[in-house]
Amino acid sequence: MYKSILTATTASLGILLMAACNNQPKKANENTQQTDSVPTTAYIDSSSFDSTINGKPVKLYALANGPLHAAITNFGARVVSLQVPDTTGNLIDVVLGYRDLNAYTQKGDGFYGSIVGRFGNRIAKGKFSLGGKSYQLEINDGVNTLHGGTSGYYSKVWDVKSASDTTLALHYLSVDGEGGYPGNLDITATYTLHKDGLEINYLATTDQATIINVTNHAYFNLNGEGDSTILDHQLTIDADEYTPVDSTLIPTGKIASVANTPFDFRKATAIGARIQDANDQLKLGGGYDHNYVLNKKEGLRLAATVQSPKTGIILETWTDQPGLQFYSGNFIKDIKNAKGGKVYGYRSAFCLETQHFPDSPNHPGFPSTELKPGQQYRSKTIYKFRK
Repeated sequence: MYKSILTATTASLGILLMAACNNQPKKANENTQQTDSVPTTAYIDSSSFDSTINGKPVKLYALANGPLHAAITNFGARVVSLQVPDTTGNLIDVVLGYRDLNAYTQKGDGFYGSIVGRFGNRIAKGKFSLGGKSYQLEINDGVNTLHGGTSGYYSKVWDVKSASDTTLALHYLSVDGEGGYPGNLDITATYTLHKDGLEINYLATTDQATIINVTNHAYFNLNGEGDSTILDHQLTIDADEYTPVDSTLIPTGKIASVANTPFDFRKATAIGARIQDANDQLKLGGGYDHNYVLNKKEGLRLAATVQSPKTGIILETWTDQPGLQFYSGNFIKDIKNAKGGKVYGYRSAFCLETQHFPDSPNHPGFPSTELKPGQQYRSKTIYKFRK
């Protein structure tokens, strides 16, 4: 039987969360009294996540390892909180999220912290062909499908396979035809909290040919959730190319060089340095909302690095995927009911979504996202922190 919150480590998390809300963060090495559950706080009340959706229990789970603390709910396999030390040792919650479960269940919640799929990102008009058969997916982003449609994994209650102080393994069976996708897809996502970061491992199998492209949709602000901007963050992306988009943010199929464009982050550059440039692609995305073609290297590699000038926190994004969607929070607008009581505003967070390219099933020149029976889909992402 799994507890929604794990004893000693959770007590530390709850007290640290309350301290963050009061703007008096605890030191990373400060001891706290051991209890059996997170105390009710003005920041996150764990009981506000205790519920049942479609007959399945939903809870909030706590992970802790060294100075890092995380809170994850099995609704949408969402990262609700991720606290890391700044250069002074104070704990900073660097991901955006809501105060309670109810806010996460509302339409248009923005996929905060969730795992998205069966196909993360966009598919043009929700259509693709596989094995000579055409499929129509749910439309939920203008004329396109985004992050799996209205039946995406962000809206599902995942089963808890195992839980410990540092690891949470979540399982979901996506049935044939759900959202319009073919095949029964069996997927497990395992969160492991290390002393220097959060690792996510995905494993999936299918009983018939299908497409898959899952990723986590955490919104980061290394100044701390609730801070007004991420435009001051210094960003580096290891990519010489990106995929331009049309007016509906679907890739045109071209691979373009980042050289001499606002999309060149091969050297550390403030996110806001060129975001207002007179560039057609920036106008289409309302800022950055584009897939980067990561420079080819074998296995796990460093894809992006971001640093906050306020806290000194450095985030490294490691992945084994060919692409990285960089989103600069262009559609965030007056998001209320946030954890710390502040309102999340325009460009107050960024996303670094490790992935295959958007609309890949409709572009033969893009890396394939097909998964066949007998094959295993495996993917790994690590959000690593340093000072």
